[in-house]
Amino acid sequence: MYMKYHKAKWAKTLEDKKIKCLLCPRNCVISDDSFGFCAVRKNVDGQLYSMAYGFPLALQVDPIEKKPLAEFMCGTKTFSIGTYGCNLNCVFCQNYQLSRGNYNEKQPGQYAPPELVVELALKHECQSIAFTYNEPTVFAEYCIDTAILAKKSGLSSVLVTNGYISMEAAKDLYPVIDAANIDMKGFSDKFYSEMTGTHLQPVLDAIKYFCSIGKHLELTNLIIPGKNDSQEIIDAYLDWVEENLHKDIPLHFSAYHPDYNYHESPNTDPVNLLNIKEHAAKKGFEHVYLGNI
Repeated sequence: MYMKYHKAKWAKTLEDKKIKCLLCPRNCVISDDSFGFCAVRKNVDGQLYSMAYGFPLALQVDPIEKKPLAEFMCGTKTFSIGTYGCNLNCVFCQNYQLSRGNYNEKQPGQYAPPELVVELALKHECQSIAFTYNEPTVFAEYCIDTAILAKKSGLSSVLVTNGYISMEAAKDLYPVIDAANIDMKGFSDKFYSEMTGTHLQPVLDAIKYFCSIGKHLELTNLIIPGKNDSQEIIDAYLDWVEENLHKDIPLHFSAYHPDYNYHESPNTDPVNLLNIKEHAAKKGFEHVYLGNI
């Protein structure tokens, strides 16, 4: 089976068959027969296509709490799907097999259009569909079409994302999503630049927008010793949440373990996470959850 190409959105045609992808702040300029940074958006003869649309690599029934969502549809099951690709370059990636993987165009796997995803979710008695595992922004067209069909069948849609998305794409994707956990990697642009190859501000903009449209939002911060765990960074993060969102936002702080291309920091000490939770509570944050401990 050869890959079915699905026309991508959020793109601008340039000269010499080049395309500027407008899906995320990277704004990749892609030459003919080449890929964007995410490795799943391809220029074919001057037209941008999504290779991930309809080709999930992971299909799994999960408890909703595993996303993690601590205060949304608690006790229910979600039908999780993920593809290849990511638009960040986290040296500490803990799911790099998918995020840095790429498709074999001649053997892409079984085709699973949105209709089949919804059918499988219902068959497995799930109450929602979660776009997760890799970065769902890179298969946003697939997310949108699936979420719209899911809603018609009484299913909610969940996004587990890094929030690195253009506002144009966010305004198409986020309104069809019911709940999201957005991963705030570390509250400094220095951390984003050195550890993810991107920038912090677009993530903050996406977080504020998702919250502003009345969706259920939870935030996750992976705590990496010596990189994003200083008192200064944690306080700046909590202050920003208080000033721009509200103190009732569920906050998740998760333990790190060395993986992929980064091994300089040790495993996060659970005591550090407990101290962060206690400190956040003293500042008035009562919905704080710890993960990977």
